[in-house]
Amino acid sequence: MGEKILMKGAEVLGESAIKAGCRLFFGYPITPQNEAPSYMAKRLPEVGGVFVQAESEVAAINMLYGAAASGHRVMTSSSSPGISLMQEGISYIAGAQLPVVLVNVMRGGPGLGNIGPAQGDYFQSVKPGGNGDYHLITLAPMNLQEQIDLIYDAFELADEYRNPAMVLTDGLLGQIMEAVEFHREKDLASLPAKPWAATGINHRKKNLVSSFDLDYDRLEAINHQIQDKYRIVKEKEVRYESYFADDAEVILVAYGTTGRICKAVVDILRSEKYSVGLLRPISLWPFPEKILQQLAQKSTTKGFLVVELSAGQMVEDVKISVNGVKPVHFYGRMGGNVPSPKEIIDIINTIHWEGK
Repeated sequence: MGEKILMKGAEVLGESAIKAGCRLFFGYPITPQNEAPSYMAKRLPEVGGVFVQAESEVAAINMLYGAAASGHRVMTSSSSPGISLMQEGISYIAGAQLPVVLVNVMRGGPGLGNIGPAQGDYFQSVKPGGNGDYHLITLAPMNLQEQIDLIYDAFELADEYRNPAMVLTDGLLGQIMEAVEFHREKDLASLPAKPWAATGINHRKKNLVSSFDLDYDRLEAINHQIQDKYRIVKEKEVRYESYFADDAEVILVAYGTTGRICKAVVDILRSEKYSVGLLRPISLWPFPEKILQQLAQKSTTKGFLVVELSAGQMVEDVKISVNGVKPVHFYGRMGGNVPSPKEIIDIINTIHWEGK
């Protein structure tokens, strides 16, 4: 096991990417993730990599497209308004089936909002925000150690499925400091071969990396191939944590920072002999719909409470998964405000649960 190091969340993003084999980073400053590009500007030259501060988020995402097309592991990080500016480029990257890693350190919105933690970019990430039929593999950590693991996994999944992967975190996780351990490091020599990459023709057929095709039938065939890939991802890559949910009467559903808070709520209420559990999605896409369906079918389950730092976005996917079998309630905070465990406990106590 490695040495534990006290680090800030945004800096953890950078070191995690380096450990995963990323040597190219393109980005533009925006709070509350500025420490990530700042860290990469210092660290990447030390490991033979390249950092470029682009003139805008639009430029950064297109630089990412070109670098990924050459077969390198690449990443950018930004925050909510910056990710919004990248949506066209993200759609192009998904259409060209390029493996890139994107990090969104979400902040309060809409618009410029503020730099407080929020989860109002869920729809944009999992639906997602650009044009066309595509998905981002979307992972959501609840602490900095898990952030390390999910950044590493995002690079692996992006390469395996030739698809962009998003790590969705927030302003709280971007700014807190925790003791972390980097227990995996990718040997660059072991990176997978990418025979599709545009690396120069030398003794092979020409590679064309593009999302553009004027032939309707060819483009439809490409779309079918992409959708087939998504079906495999949904079968194999669903991730979640079930915390005392199997026998719970009340099941909290939350991800990221709110998942961390709800886990504390479960500990408090379990110590007082209340039957409460947590289902924490770690992959937001693919979403853990099957486990929610199974929990809803249990006779012990009286209902669900979805907690988000938004007006209610993931709650729609929970309702679709539960499909009316049990009631789904919602509690959200916005504007950078984060609920306390007591606040959530008080909400639980105000709900009339069936059979209570």
